[in-house]
Amino acid sequence: MQIINRSRVFDGHYKVNQLIVQDGEHQLRREQFAPGTAVAALVYDTARQVYVLTRQFRIGPEADILEIAAGMVDDGEAPETAVRREIHEELGYEVDRLEEIVSMWPSPGTSAEVITIYYAEVSHKTGAGGGLAEENENIEMVDFTSEALVTEPLRDAKTVIAVQWLRLQE
Repeated sequence: MQIINRSRVFDGHYKVNQLIVQDGEHQLRREQFAPGTAVAALVYDTARQVYVLTRQFRIGPEADILEIAAGMVDDGEAPETAVRREIHEELGYEVDRLEEIVSMWPSPGTSAEVITIYYAEVSHKTGAGGGLAEENENIEMVDFTSEALVTEPLRDAKTVIAVQWLRLQE
């Protein structure tokens, strides 16, 4: 298969491209969700010995979702810089240690989004957390012990992956 044409058909908060794909003698028209590059982190507070997750309204499920801290990488920004920024904005922490878990396509059948998931250790807060007012974020911080986290029913894919990684480390 070869992409022979790409055009932007929606350019709002999110982006949608239309691709024409040559497949042998056939041309296929496909839409591609193109939100950008994202980062996420499973955050462990070493001083309090708890994992700190977020709960916030998400438009996809139209509900509040429990998940690891996450956000988009700004143009020209390194993923490591973006994840540190997101941890500070959402949870109020400065990062002591950062380890990449995986960089992946969460839904490659329809989306060009790449998410890099990290494990982050923190020990001191320098901000309030809760997200940015100018981004209309209203984020609740939720603490979990290791035992409680691995038994918590999770429905967010990046969070499930991070917690499964954690379980493999034990």
